[in-house]
Amino acid sequence: MGSTNFLLFIFFPAQGTGRTSSIQSSVSLQVLFYVNGIYYIFYFLATLAMIVYKSQVFSYPDSFLALDLALLFIMAILEALQLYLGSKGNLTEEEAPLGLSLVLTVGSALLCVYFVAWQTYVLRADVILSAVLLCTYGLESVLEIAAIAAFVS
Repeated sequence: MGSTNFLLFIFFPAQGTGRTSSIQSSVSLQVLFYVNGIYYIFYFLATLAMIVYKSQVFSYPDSFLALDLALLFIMAILEALQLYLGSKGNLTEEEAPLGLSLVLTVGSALLCVYFVAWQTYVLRADVILSAVLLCTYGLESVLEIAAIAAFVS
């Protein structure tokens, strides 16, 4: 095999071998799931630290503190389920887990909007962290819809 054919085989394994590839899963979606999982760990820890900070510095009503903490932990559970189902659906090329992941993405995005708009005290860091997370949710949703369309056709 010449060097040109070898490079083509590495980057395009179905090309030149006479085989056709039927893989439809999205590599970019899978990478985004991975990056979003890493970022969400950072988001969760930073938001938790800011809630603790705000409860110490500001007069934070206990009922609102409990609500903010509960919603943060609910969001973490939704995020874990969303990433698991999305990754599983993408790798197995199944529409149902990917569709459930899309629904959970909408739920997580609504909770993210809560932390940027309706939380008792919103710091500039809250706005920045949530804006980045909302951007990843938007990109993730677009790629999930495209992957579901590719799996259905």
